[in-house]
Amino acid sequence: MKKSQKILIGAGAGILALGVAAAIAGPIVYRDFIAAPAAEAPTLSADESTLEAGDAAETGAGDALDPALLAGDWEVADGSEAGYRVEEVLNGTDVTVTGRTEEVTGSFAIGEDGLTLESAELTVDVASIATDSAQRDSYFRSQAIDTSRFPEASFVLTSPVALDAAPAAGDTVTAEASGDLTIAGTTQPVTFSVEVRSDGETAEIAGAIPIAFSDFGVEAPNLGFVSVEDTGSVEFQLVAAQA
Repeated sequence: MKKSQKILIGAGAGILALGVAAAIAGPIVYRDFIAAPAAEAPTLSADESTLEAGDAAETGAGDALDPALLAGDWEVADGSEAGYRVEEVLNGTDVTVTGRTEEVTGSFAIGEDGLTLESAELTVDVASIATDSAQRDSYFRSQAIDTSRFPEASFVLTSPVALDAAPAAGDTVTAEASGDLTIAGTTQPVTFSVEVRSDGETAEIAGAIPIAFSDFGVEAPNLGFVSVEDTGSVEFQLVAAQA
């Protein structure tokens, strides 16, 4: 074999090896260096200044809250967000995807005892949820969930949530909530854990609702080179203020 032929064969093998390496490493490079990092799981991690007891509360950090200050109506305030978390498989590489929107509205009603959440209604503008990819968002809005028909998702509490005693100002309380979650026009009962803390005038609420998209008639996309797991979670970090 001529030297020139050996060189060409060697070069061709090198190019093939690089192509194979790129096919394998490409999704990993995308996940680790190109794609925006997934949003952190919802926690009560807002700046402590979010909770600043006002003159009306007269409650310092660590002091037990007066249940009378908690009773009444509360509304979702600025600083709230909601969205979803799913796992994509891109050419065999797992990629966590999170979508978020600040277009969240809702209300809460705490009973006269100041210890019982009697009702809660939340609405999310699904069409405004965004990830790091405009193409993914377009598919989500037009194919996965037809936001032209179902622009909103909602949650309605169906069972009261009661505390045994008033927590201290700024302390985190974990409770279990049950209600009806509506996505793409389909409603399913859900139960999930939620974290809450308050200073008597402002409250933070965080949680995640595990779901299977097929339960809501939503087909997880599978485009061959990329597929999405059927299970995921609806996530929220809310700030609420007395109405």
